[in-house]
Amino acid sequence: MSIDRSQDRQLSLVGVVDWAFFAYSGVAAIWLAYVLLRDGVVGGWQLPLLVVFWLFFTYLVLPRLHGILTTIYVPNYFIGRARTSDGLLGDPVNLGVLGGEAEIHTAFDAAGWTRADDLGLGTSWRLVRSIASRRSYARAPVSPLYLFGRQQDFAYQREVAGSPSKRHHLRLWRCPPGWLLPGGFPVHWLGAATYDRRVGLSLFTLQVTHKIEEDIDVERDFVVGTLTEAASTVTVRTLERFASGYHTRNGGGDRILTDGDLPILDLGGVTTSSVQCDVATDSRDRRPAMIVLGSSLALIRGACYLLFAALLLTAPDLLARLGSRDVVDLTNTVTVGTVVTLLVALTAIDVFLTLRVLSGYQWARLGLMAACALTSLVGFASTVGNSAPLGIGDLPAIGGSILVLLALSSPRSREWSHRRSRKPLR
Repeated sequence: MSIDRSQDRQLSLVGVVDWAFFAYSGVAAIWLAYVLLRDGVVGGWQLPLLVVFWLFFTYLVLPRLHGILTTIYVPNYFIGRARTSDGLLGDPVNLGVLGGEAEIHTAFDAAGWTRADDLGLGTSWRLVRSIASRRSYARAPVSPLYLFGRQQDFAYQREVAGSPSKRHHLRLWRCPPGWLLPGGFPVHWLGAATYDRRVGLSLFTLQVTHKIEEDIDVERDFVVGTLTEAASTVTVRTLERFASGYHTRNGGGDRILTDGDLPILDLGGVTTSSVQCDVATDSRDRRPAMIVLGSSLALIRGACYLLFAALLLTAPDLLARLGSRDVVDLTNTVTVGTVVTLLVALTAIDVFLTLRVLSGYQWARLGLMAACALTSLVGFASTVGNSAPLGIGDLPAIGGSILVLLALSSPRSREWSHRRSRKPLR
């Protein structure tokens, strides 16, 4: 009996291409960070580029470097630790649950916990404003951590003193069907409970993030205590010394200490509402923020192309003053017309591919990344042997292309597009 491996070969080829874009975007990001730093120290209008450099380096360059390196040396199987979106080892798994999703929601609601909002552009901005203004945000989102190759299915939290800077919180992941803990213990869900004590900078990426309390066993026991006190039907069994006690750091660089015990909550006796049903959630099916961000940046890049074309036709003198390098001969009508036509065509391609990316088409994501890679390569070639700073007109095209690459080549974007491409698109 012959086995058709054409799909496996196709997926392997897509994986190789994806990995190439993933690695290239990291190299391109380092180059752009260098250019921003080089031009920022010159002064003039480029001086604010130093702030852009810090944002770009901490939120894009360092995470991508961590992602490339951890893909190589961090094992991709269960070791009792979640991982950050950059691939770094995150919070330890310190709680297990037996029961369905409906039982979890009922038990946590009864114990006074609040389900956290999903992390997105809107909820992230609301969280930033709440922290800055010291206003309550009881459903504030938590950052994604990954277990079984996907981010948490949902999270619960308890805000402290009306401040989103301090909170009890727990992430929960549904275990794969038939999966057993090391030692053969059955469990339906795994969780990571930690206490956010303040907002600070990550030791590994310099990003603004929550800093957790070192003794995570206190938070683990707090979660167990609130649920068992709220419902007598909730029972707990503890796997003592499930993992060896250790001192280490999480993905944000915070020290963590645990005794290695793993309590397993049994919610089988929790009575749920008749209208509730245990519909399996899968975080991988949600459109990730990186897809939305990358698509938005691609549309902005297209708008910049149109603006550049309009300036070529209506205000070439202004364009010459803004740009620091002679890219187009503004005195040649044929050249200007050709460039304008090319820019309009590039905008149309960007819009077409972006709409397909948002719908989950794998080929569109790869095509848009290829277009962005070509643009950044042209920009890189133009700086070789040229010490002149980038012009204002260069930054949206080159910088925007690299940002789109970083967003669409992220693991979440790859996984979502792959899953969508294997499902019927409505």
